[in-house]
Amino acid sequence: MFLCLLPIRDDQIRAQDPPQAVNDELQRVKEQHKTSMKNKYERLFEGLKLQENESLLNSIYTQLYIIEGEREGVNEEHEVLQMEKTARTQHSQDTPIYCNDIFKASAEAGCEEKEQIKTVLTKGIAGIGKTVSVQKFILDWAEGKANQDVDFMFVLPFRELNLIRDHQYSLHRLLLDFHPELQDLDSQIYEECKVVFIFDGLDESRITLMFSDAQKVCDVTETSSVAVLMSKLMKGELLPSALIWITSRPAAANQIPSKYIHRLTEIQGFTEPQKEEYFRKRISDEHQASRIISHIRRARSLHIMCHIPVFCWISSTVLQKLLEEDLSAEIPQTLTEMYIHFLLIQINMIHQRKVYSFIHLSVQEFLAAFYLLYCYLTKNKKTLREFRSSLSNSQIREDSLYDLLTSAVDVALKSKNGRLDLFLRFLLGVSLESNQRLLQDLLTHTENSSESIRETTQDIKEWFRGDEDYDGDDDHLSADQSINLFLCLLEVKDQTLFREIQEFVKSDKHSEKYISPAHCSAISYMLQMSEETLDELNTKKYKTSDAGKRKLIPAVINYRKALKSSSVLVSTHSRKL
Repeated sequence: MFLCLLPIRDDQIRAQDPPQAVNDELQRVKEQHKTSMKNKYERLFEGLKLQENESLLNSIYTQLYIIEGEREGVNEEHEVLQMEKTARTQHSQDTPIYCNDIFKASAEAGCEEKEQIKTVLTKGIAGIGKTVSVQKFILDWAEGKANQDVDFMFVLPFRELNLIRDHQYSLHRLLLDFHPELQDLDSQIYEECKVVFIFDGLDESRITLMFSDAQKVCDVTETSSVAVLMSKLMKGELLPSALIWITSRPAAANQIPSKYIHRLTEIQGFTEPQKEEYFRKRISDEHQASRIISHIRRARSLHIMCHIPVFCWISSTVLQKLLEEDLSAEIPQTLTEMYIHFLLIQINMIHQRKVYSFIHLSVQEFLAAFYLLYCYLTKNKKTLREFRSSLSNSQIREDSLYDLLTSAVDVALKSKNGRLDLFLRFLLGVSLESNQRLLQDLLTHTENSSESIRETTQDIKEWFRGDEDYDGDDDHLSADQSINLFLCLLEVKDQTLFREIQEFVKSDKHSEKYISPAHCSAISYMLQMSEETLDELNTKKYKTSDAGKRKLIPAVINYRKALKSSSVLVSTHSRKL
């Protein structure tokens, strides 16, 4: 009698295990996974990953304003300026959605059957809170507060996937690398469990996603490239029952064909109450928090930027530090002053430690403006010539500060989609003598800039006045260009145009002189920045062209009623009245 002993695979042994033993093992792995995710995501680092920047997420987290859908399709504007505009035009008809509900179908009247939402793409500018939203979504699940029908959540940040983009993996092997606690999990279980894959930071991806049918991967044990695995998951060919959440900055979001996206959401940042809530959670001293909130409300350029959570962190970092050192300290009034103080704080914190990333893109633009001023003060003519020749294609003029600033204004007005608008604000700001003094430890010397600033602001005002002679249907200056020039004046603390507009808006008198479309854009901006709802917008009061009246349309949302002087206001905007 002969016995033939054949090897038995682990999965065959497990298949023969009693159902209760299999369930117990699965439950144990699920609990281990939840504990691991809780430990990993319960703490939040704001700014640089230093111990002093660490907080418990639940103690500081502030709900973000997230809408379903997106605004106006693909937007190629400068991200920060896009957010400024969004903050001015948040509409009551937007459909807000809570972070924990992104996979839940909308409750529409008359719809009994709800379509399954499998893949969600969430867009948002840099620093708006995409990664923190992911972190809170996971933590609430791990702590048993939300989405308890989900068995596993797997986080695959594109920044980390980039490091293994040339490697070959099966999905099961890849998940073990990111989540070692899954090592006792049978690969067949993925099909039986409800799982969520989170791909954070599509804009950081160096992986070319492949949505063609050239290569088939249908099994979690099948080996392929990381790019193919990601693409097949998003297409639903690999683990078709899995839920997928992808986050991205707007410019990169179109990498995934829309037919694979079941819901599109956009993070709009903080609403007015959420801004205050953030500062009160972030700053334990109630009196100090109230003082900082009050100051930011008064400084409009700071107030609007605080829709971006990372700017709230920058502001609280700077203002807390200043007030702790001196209660009577002069508090920053402009964006440039805020970023100068932030730069000085960061220099003192990191010492000789090398850092290869920027906390926010606006910090990069501030440093670019500072570098250009530094090159001017140190007579680095090569860099100055490169700046003028490569950007403006204009003849090189005298190397005076006035010439540099006016060149920058020209370049910004010619640049596409406001690409250099924030840079221009910072360049004018750092050129102020008071700001040069703040930066004196970094500058070899400073320069009396008052006359150059005065001449430059006069030129900017000429853009507004020059627009008065233009009465065509096309825009001479776009609304965004006009608003940015207006903000440039405020950045150098020139309040003349601001006061002029403020007095005109408050006056009951009709305009006797022609108001340019550029002025109308600035008026509209100021009205939108007002926190009060006004009674009546009477366009008959404004002696302007049809183009000018069109520039006033966005301000309609701040009025209870509008008196129309022509057909230009009769449009979809009228429905807001």
